[in-house]
Amino acid sequence: MPAVSPRARVLALCSAPVLALLAVAVFAPLPFTVAQPGSTVNVLGANRGKQVISVSGAGTRKTTGQLRMTTILATGPDATVRLKDVISGWFATDRAVMPHDSVYVGGTTKEIERHNAEEMEKSQSSATTAALGYLHRSPREVKVTLRLADVGGPSAGLLFSLGIVDKLDGDGRGGDLTGGRTIAGTGTIDAKGRVGAVGGVPLKTQAAKRDGATVFLVPKAECADATAELPKGLRLIPVTTLKGAVTALRTLRSGGAVPHC
Repeated sequence: MPAVSPRARVLALCSAPVLALLAVAVFAPLPFTVAQPGSTVNVLGANRGKQVISVSGAGTRKTTGQLRMTTILATGPDATVRLKDVISGWFATDRAVMPHDSVYVGGTTKEIERHNAEEMEKSQSSATTAALGYLHRSPREVKVTLRLADVGGPSAGLLFSLGIVDKLDGDGRGGDLTGGRTIAGTGTIDAKGRVGAVGGVPLKTQAAKRDGATVFLVPKAECADATAELPKGLRLIPVTTLKGAVTALRTLRSGGAVPHC
């Protein structure tokens, strides 16, 4: 057997820790979440047998078209994400690798679920306040109930507000706010009607296109993300306020020029 040179011994000793680190990286769980396009829900219709938007104290319109809120489907808060999952997610157009803490806030699964439920409740309250304020309707006279099972977080706020406006007022001229189209979108909303960013927009545009949408309302701050992997045939309309979103949909219905990313 030939003698091992000092150089070979040094290389062997140095490579051992590197190989060990690579092995740990391959098999150790990483602080990431892998997401993909999730479900969409028409807020003008029913979900699991119940109307998403119910109104009492005021007459509502029979609507046509759809307003679809969009979601992403992410690996669970306790799921193990390894290096191979991260690498495959980076190179896939229908998946995204996101920091765990950007998707889930809290420690335990129960804490995360509670946080998401609270955020959804706040979003529904703000959406109702914004819509009724825009329509100059008193919340003491008009009661709005929003029901959307198994969806948490605040990102449906804009679509909730638009759904309330469409059910109560349409386009303000006797027609539908949607113009009969399938319109999707995302965005938080506060009580004053200001639209905020949400994250995961490229995946949500894919979900919207998959479910028949031709128009997607996106927070203006996320235009760059939305255009990066925009599905063919899906038109983006950037918005910053509920009023701006309503105006854009009215203009679109009448064939006028609307903002674009």
